[in-house]
Amino acid sequence: MARNSEWCFTSFMAYRKTPAELRRLQAAREHLVARATAVVADVGWAQASVTAVADSAGIAAGSVYQHFPSKAALAVEVFRRAAGREVEVLGEVLLAPGDPVERLGHGVATFARRALENRGLAYALLAAPAEPAVGAERLDFRRRYRALFAEVVREGTAAGLLPAQNAEVTAAALTGAIGEVLVDPLDPLDPHGAPDETTTGRLLADLTAMALRCAGAAPDAVLPATAP
Repeated sequence: MARNSEWCFTSFMAYRKTPAELRRLQAAREHLVARATAVVADVGWAQASVTAVADSAGIAAGSVYQHFPSKAALAVEVFRRAAGREVEVLGEVLLAPGDPVERLGHGVATFARRALENRGLAYALLAAPAEPAVGAERLDFRRRYRALFAEVVREGTAAGLLPAQNAEVTAAALTGAIGEVLVDPLDPLDPHGAPDETTTGRLLADLTAMALRCAGAAPDAVLPATAP
C-alpha cells in the first residue's frame, strides 16, 4: 500500500524543465519579442496580429501562446522593452555629470534623433493607435520621461542656470511638446515622407531651442550639435 501511495505521489509531481530546456525557451521568447518589435515598427500595433508576428518569427501562431497568454501581453512586452531602452538612453544623457542646461539640450536632441532614425518604432511608441494595455504603458512611460526632465530642470535651477520654476510643470510641458513636434515627421502616412538630412538637422535645432526656452535657459545657451 505504501509503495502504491509513493507511486501515485511521484506520478503526479510537476515536471521540471532542465536548464537546457529553459535556455531554449528563453531564446525562443527573445526571438519572438524581437520579431514582434520589427513587425510593430513596420505595420503598427493594429496590423501586428499574432499570425503576422508568428510568420515573421517562423513559428506557428499557436506557439506564440506558449510564451504570452494574449496578443495584448506580447504588445505590452514589446512596448516596455522598446520604450524602456529610450528612457534608459535619455537618462544616461540627462543625469550625466556636467552643465544641466547643456545636458537638457543634448538629451532632447538625442531623443529626437533616435526617433527620427527609427521612425516606424518611434511612431508606434509615441502615437500610433494601440489597444488599451499599450495606452496604459504609454502613460506610465510619459511619467518616467517627466521625472527625468524634472530632475535636470531642478539641477539647473539650483545651479542658477535656470530661473525659479515648478520643475514638474516644465517637465510635463517638455514631454508633451517634444512628442507633439515629432508626431508628423514620424507618421508613416505623412505625405511629405521621411525628412531629409537638412530638414532633420533643422528640426533638431528648432526642437532643442524650444526646449531650452521652455526651461528658461539664457538666449546664448550653447546648443548641441544637431547633425544626424
